[in-house]
Amino acid sequence: MTKARLRPVRVGLLGLGRAGFGMHSAEIMGASKQFTLSAGCDPYAPWRKRFAKTYSGCAVYARMEELFADPNVDLISIATVSADHYAHAIAALKSGKDVLLEKPMTVTYAEAKRLKTDAAAAQGRLFIRQNRRFELGFQHVREIIASGILGEVYDIRLARTSYQRRDDWQTLERFGGGQLRNWGPHLIDHALQFLGAPQRPIKSTWCSLKKIVAAGDAEDYLNVALTGANDCVVHITISGGSALNLPVYYVAGTRGALTCDDATITLRHLDPRRIPRARKPIVKTPRLHTATPEELPWVEKTIPVAPQKPLDFWDELYKALRLGKAFPVTIDEAIEVMRIISLLKRNPVRAYKL
Repeated sequence: MTKARLRPVRVGLLGLGRAGFGMHSAEIMGASKQFTLSAGCDPYAPWRKRFAKTYSGCAVYARMEELFADPNVDLISIATVSADHYAHAIAALKSGKDVLLEKPMTVTYAEAKRLKTDAAAAQGRLFIRQNRRFELGFQHVREIIASGILGEVYDIRLARTSYQRRDDWQTLERFGGGQLRNWGPHLIDHALQFLGAPQRPIKSTWCSLKKIVAAGDAEDYLNVALTGANDCVVHITISGGSALNLPVYYVAGTRGALTCDDATITLRHLDPRRIPRARKPIVKTPRLHTATPEELPWVEKTIPVAPQKPLDFWDELYKALRLGKAFPVTIDEAIEVMRIISLLKRNPVRAYKL
């Protein structure tokens, strides 16, 4: 392996606002020696001034063309307004830079498909920042489901709730705002992974969109139900108008259930060494009880969120960029997220077959 392929990935940030400055830059600086922050770009002068003050060794640009021409930048991390994702990603890719594109990949399914086609013809490589796929809670919950200890999983509930009277661009449709495109790509991606999509196609969807307390014209509340090929249903609730929070994860199976927040998982399941025998319905005269009493061998515990084989977003991205490894989030998976979002956006509060 040559030294050039092993050197740190030099990152240029396009967009120095809430996501670029508040999330991307801090993560890049904390990504060990694999990545280094080289430059930032934003047309808004106060954001450039703040970035330059915080990262004094980085180049700062007002125009994205200047950033794309910087020979000290390998990867463009795009954190601009959602409606600009397609145009900015294609421009960066055509300049020969690799691109890490913030979710949502684009604002529509048609645009996402076009981006895949156009990216394939460009010089740079495209990666989608579905970084919540690498969330420790999500990884640990998947490990527990795969262990079979909950039995056959039939109901999964995912939630991100708060009370937040937002008034930024994320509240406006014309910029690609709304929670369906903000938190939605993360939780829809989780749901599709739980259901084995797109390899196992989703059978049906249902969605309700509402504006509760946010400014603007985009939804700040959504309730979604996705039914998988095995009839497992994933319910998604995202709300900016909830004064009390729901569990981040709830999973119910035929032998147990779990809830999970960011730090702990609470489990209640039947002891796998003492699974009760199958029961048959009683056809005689009913007794006083609704069911014959029995003592079930429950196991109850609370454990810290700590998956056995955790994947790190930046580590996997580095392996893809420098070692040619496959990145865990494929372009087709990101496109499937956008397909579901476009369906839900077009037909809220209506159940239908895909």
